[in-house]
Amino acid sequence: MPHHDPLTADCGSCFGLCCVALTFTRSADFAMDKAAGDPCPNLEPEFGCGIHDRLRDKGFSGCTVYDCFGAGQKISQITFGGRDWRSEPGGAKQMFAALPVMRQLHELLWYLTEARSLDVTRELHTELDTALGETQALTLTDPDTLLAVDVAGQRARVDVLLQATSRLVRGGVRGKKKDRRGADLIGARLANADLRGTNLRGAYLIAADLRRADLRQADLIGADLRDADVRGADLTACLFLTQSQVNAARGDATTRLTERLSRPAHW
Repeated sequence: MPHHDPLTADCGSCFGLCCVALTFTRSADFAMDKAAGDPCPNLEPEFGCGIHDRLRDKGFSGCTVYDCFGAGQKISQITFGGRDWRSEPGGAKQMFAALPVMRQLHELLWYLTEARSLDVTRELHTELDTALGETQALTLTDPDTLLAVDVAGQRARVDVLLQATSRLVRGGVRGKKKDRRGADLIGARLANADLRGTNLRGAYLIAADLRRADLRQADLIGADLRDADVRGADLTACLFLTQSQVNAARGDATTRLTERLSRPAHW
């Protein structure tokens, strides 16, 4: 069965790419402005974060939410063969540009791997295997080829299978399934709600009250869970939930998660 380990961030094998390649905008998420390509002042010489255990206290909660799906170590150790941007500054611009491309491809691999792991998608396994192989192959190309990848086109092709997966999973839930795709549920009062099998693709659940809600078999791909209160919620069998979404929400020890996701330290 496919596993998610290569799609989990391993910061110790990365050259601090997200600390340099990404833009910071002074806000509740970042304590300062930083242009893409400029190293964060908290980045240490050996690519570690000098305030890693105090990021939220120092105003960098955005750093605790971000997840690269393992793209950082792939670029650092495979695409660029262990050559870092400090020792070879000539390749820095290309390395930084590669991060968002690789991250999107790894995100697709995350979704495809989950879809392939489900028994209910057996009829799609051949197509899912093909899509996994094609997407994986794109992540193993040289830097120039990687930067030329049509990510939008690949995402569109993969999404056909992800939507088919969603229908199969949600179709197994008894009763009428709600379609709240792209719905504005900002601040919605959904405590104790039975949301099993609900289509919440791209829904805005910012600061929603989801305490003790049952989200099993709900499709959460692209749902905005920033500051959503998921204390006591059941997320054990929801579909396409990512670590970044979990990191952005507010949970606690009673929030139930799938084994492939980690409980954030700030919960």
